[in-house]
Amino acid sequence: MHFGQFNLMGYRTPGAKAHELYDNAIEQVKAAEANGFEIAWFAEHHFSNYCVCPSPLMMLARLAGETARIRLGSAVVVTPLYQPVRLISEIGMVDALTHGRLVLGVGSGYQPYEFERFGEQLEHSVPKLFEFMEMLELAFSRDTFSYQGRYFRLPETHIASRPLGPPPEIWVAGDNAQLHQMAARKGWTVMLTPRHASVAQLLEVRRRLADIYAAEGLDRGRVAIAPLRHMCITKTKAEAQDFIDNVRHQIRLSQSLRFREELIDGVMLVEKPYRNEPSSEDLAKHVLVGDADTVAERLTALVRAAQPRHMLLHFQAGASPQRTALHSIQAFAERVRPMLEKELGPLEKLGSEQAA
Repeated sequence: MHFGQFNLMGYRTPGAKAHELYDNAIEQVKAAEANGFEIAWFAEHHFSNYCVCPSPLMMLARLAGETARIRLGSAVVVTPLYQPVRLISEIGMVDALTHGRLVLGVGSGYQPYEFERFGEQLEHSVPKLFEFMEMLELAFSRDTFSYQGRYFRLPETHIASRPLGPPPEIWVAGDNAQLHQMAARKGWTVMLTPRHASVAQLLEVRRRLADIYAAEGLDRGRVAIAPLRHMCITKTKAEAQDFIDNVRHQIRLSQSLRFREELIDGVMLVEKPYRNEPSSEDLAKHVLVGDADTVAERLTALVRAAQPRHMLLHFQAGASPQRTALHSIQAFAERVRPMLEKELGPLEKLGSEQAA
């Protein structure tokens, strides 16, 4: 297995500048590359302070020239919000610009607030995603292709901006059985994004995915998951509590957008508790926060139980400081990862055993 650095780029303080959030994310990605992370990920969201990244592919194109080794991933491109052949062309372009380092994470979306502002219907998002994936496969496997679907139609067309080599590796996100069936058939990794899920909840999702693999006639042991987790490595109790508070803020915004319960005060989403919200103390039990020994112990237990292929680690939430994120990135590489390997063995070997 391996680890990635995840960027949401939201803000909690009114008046935050978008360019500063972008610059901070670029600095974190450079730090992640220097510290041996496998992939840098960028989310996509629209129209709120929850996230100021409307185009992961634009961020990845910028980072093509800022980095040399780390792979660059979308987590995720919300495909139903795009004109499909334009998106396919941009995917090919970014893969070429990154010299084949693109990891294409796709999803059908979940926020009604976003979809209605694009004039899209959320109930059509999953079948539109399926049609887009069919078009993507055709576009990069043939010199020209045409398509006739329920939602998209295209006459014979050539996509001139093509990947450097094989098409990008596909990852998916979304709590949808049909999407998981496709992931099983195609061998795609499934990103699990609820940041506050317990290990027991992750295991339940893994079991459901394994059932889908079995129903498709596939080996249950080949399930490939990639959970998302916040991480803050600190010896300071006050800094840990501040990070937990910012994580709770971020989850509250996400939950309000997911269930169409968002409130907006001017340009800012209003932070409010959500149904069955855990206490700060209970939330802290499921977040990778604390000193290096505590974080390593929790992460070791998670990896042993859930057997992820990859983990997306999110080092900044809400108004948490950039210096804290940069410190945690370095501390993970220098202190936590060695402790993980002492307990679990070489992480590369864990990944090869899971794929065998």
